[in-house]
Amino acid sequence: MSKHTKLSVNINKFATIRNARGGNNPNLLQVARDCENFGAEGITVHPRPDERHIRRQDVYDLKKVIKTEFNIEGYPSPDFIKLIHDIKPEQVTLVPDPPEALTSNAGWDTDKYGDFLKTVIKDLKNSTSRVSIFLEAKPSLIESAKATGADRIELYTEPYAEQFKADKEAAIAPFLATALRAAEFELGVNAGHDLSLENLNYLTVNMQNLLEVSIGHALVCDALYHGLQNTIQMYLGALDTMPR
Repeated sequence: MSKHTKLSVNINKFATIRNARGGNNPNLLQVARDCENFGAEGITVHPRPDERHIRRQDVYDLKKVIKTEFNIEGYPSPDFIKLIHDIKPEQVTLVPDPPEALTSNAGWDTDKYGDFLKTVIKDLKNSTSRVSIFLEAKPSLIESAKATGADRIELYTEPYAEQFKADKEAAIAPFLATALRAAEFELGVNAGHDLSLENLNYLTVNMQNLLEVSIGHALVCDALYHGLQNTIQMYLGALDTMPR
């Protein structure tokens, strides 16, 4: 059975480069347009309270130009929830990061925070058609994740990326088990964090219900060498279901 995994480009790092010098270079709106024109099927941003990369105004401006899927990630603070109600993106991905976190480094404990997430998701569903929650590869959490009302989970793939070189079969095993469990509960599966051209194809080939990946850091680094258009095509190729 054929399937297609979508590529959503996380453009946070482009905003980091822009902010390093002030001004508007690179132009974030043009970057988003170019990513879509080069084949990306979604744009992801993760605004943080200190605006160290994506600024709040960027989110409003991007909404006007994105023609594919707009995925906004973040911790469900009151400010974030208001932003979602203003923007009405196609997808919201909830992460448990505190404001000072450098990057996402853990998933939700849906057993512990299930009631909180259920209330948040019910509210967010007034402004978005899909809510995904950031989750570690633990099949035991799937039942409580489903109970929150989420439509999808996004698997936190840093542990997979870290172990991939040493033992890729062991690295992927808990992720496959979690994805299979998600399918039993009719939860869609996304993935993100430290996915790269080195490890992406193996994940895609083996995880048959993987709907979408969100990739930023590695893609931006590769674009420095290969150019943005070529890099996006390379990542789309890695999402092919043919082993490489």
